[in-house]
Amino acid sequence: MTDGVTQDEVFDVVVVGSGAAAFATALGAVDEGLSVVLLESTDKWGGSTAMSGGGMWLPNNPLMRRDGVGDSREEALTYLAATVGEEGVAASRARQEAFVDGVPDFVTTAERHGMRFARATDYPDYYPERPGGKVGRSMEVEPLDSKVIGEWWRTLRNAVPLPAKTDDVWLLGRAWSTPGGFVRGAQFVLRALGGVLRGQRLAGIGVGLATSFCKAVVVDQGVPLRLNSPLEDLVVEDDRVVGVRVRRDGRQVTVRARRGVMLAGGGFEHNVDWRQKHHGIDGAPSGNPGNVGGPIAVAQRAGAAVELMDEAWWGGSIAPLPGTAPAFIVGERSMPYSLLLDAHGDRFANESESYVDLGHHMLAHDKDGPYWLVADTRHARRYLRTFALDPRANKAMRKAGIMVKADSVDALARGLGVQPARLRATLQRFNGFARAGKDGDFGRGDSAYDRYYGDPTVRPNPCLGPLEKPPFTAFRVVIGDLGTKGGVVTDGDGRALREDGSVIEGLYSAGNNSASVMGRTYPGPGSTIGPAAVFGVRAARHMARQGR
Repeated sequence: MTDGVTQDEVFDVVVVGSGAAAFATALGAVDEGLSVVLLESTDKWGGSTAMSGGGMWLPNNPLMRRDGVGDSREEALTYLAATVGEEGVAASRARQEAFVDGVPDFVTTAERHGMRFARATDYPDYYPERPGGKVGRSMEVEPLDSKVIGEWWRTLRNAVPLPAKTDDVWLLGRAWSTPGGFVRGAQFVLRALGGVLRGQRLAGIGVGLATSFCKAVVVDQGVPLRLNSPLEDLVVEDDRVVGVRVRRDGRQVTVRARRGVMLAGGGFEHNVDWRQKHHGIDGAPSGNPGNVGGPIAVAQRAGAAVELMDEAWWGGSIAPLPGTAPAFIVGERSMPYSLLLDAHGDRFANESESYVDLGHHMLAHDKDGPYWLVADTRHARRYLRTFALDPRANKAMRKAGIMVKADSVDALARGLGVQPARLRATLQRFNGFARAGKDGDFGRGDSAYDRYYGDPTVRPNPCLGPLEKPPFTAFRVVIGDLGTKGGVVTDGDGRALREDGSVIEGLYSAGNNSASVMGRTYPGPGSTIGPAAVFGVRAARHMARQGR
């Protein structure tokens, strides 16, 4: 021990974080025969990945080719050019090519280590009508028995054994309003019961993905996963990063890396000071509460450039009760018999558009709000609204003014603090669009993505239904996010770059710790986790080459 610092361990690869980017890096490292350690700052592992839907947007992936579904490198890059463009270094053409080219390696490597995947066959890209757009590019893990990770289940963030898949989510939303939804609901129940009868604790979506990574990396390969080990600094020698200093058990510990250090510790969504500085709002995040930007700050001190710090994976969320998290809403706002209003009682956007687009529109329109999701009784009766399932929470929301219920449009207007005549005019115009089947203001329901979450039994537009059946209910909506997307600038192999474009040798970054290859948009379902996993494996491959 010197000056209170202990050199504790030495590995080929040191990974900061425990979400998809971190685990994919570790997976690539063990596949190369390298030693690796995962360092998690909190007492829970899994990061925002474990809290997510678990989808990975992976264009031209091996599962598509096995199913005979047409896609190609050229179509994927055409689509990225049409949706993302080139936003700085992070979303450059070179980085987009590296992402698309790295997809097969990640998938086949993960499968080789026992991970089992399924395609979300019906889930469209978020702009499927644009050049290169497709349906079914997203992947996820098959639900698996979470008992395979033993005691690690106890420290997994958001450890809820729900054997769900992506396609379950949109169909279960209308489980009692459409035949397809009812059938999927029955299948889901049978899947869950089957697991119980077999003595399994089945887990899917984000929890399932984290569990599958843990099984492949920690359980099968014996990779150490150290909890409560927050990063404090990098160890730099001769202009090369050769390790990290972390805080463990009240002392600073040095962990050295022979090949490289991967920063995959998430974004900064729960850092209110940074949110105000970069976004101008406190934020209403739905990501990992441990994401406060520490690894990004450490990288900056080492000279790393950052980009997209003013961006996030935006969306709308139901305002939280004190002490609870906001409820990120996706499908609920596409279902008929509902619409979004601003503080004056006016519509301002296509309610069914991708959540990042909606968040951008909310920020541009009125970043201070309030906004309201308004619905008539059919929306409540026909569709699964995950944010309104608990009667006690509903009562608390009404008391807090987050939920307003009324038997007439005028009474609803008074509850929302808007002019009754203005709200009546808004609903009259919207109801006319709903009956005609064409949203003349914002095009709701025009895109296949909009219709994915709609109700096919509602015609002529599955996303539009007139609001005319009381009681009417409104829920306050705030500008939410799934995490921030600004961070360390990296090249196609995940290497951290300085402002002048030079490489910081030995330092890598991926996931929300890095500036996103998706720029300011969200091309398809899983555009956060997909690149995180791909660049994690690419970085590990690059580290392996450094010792040859």
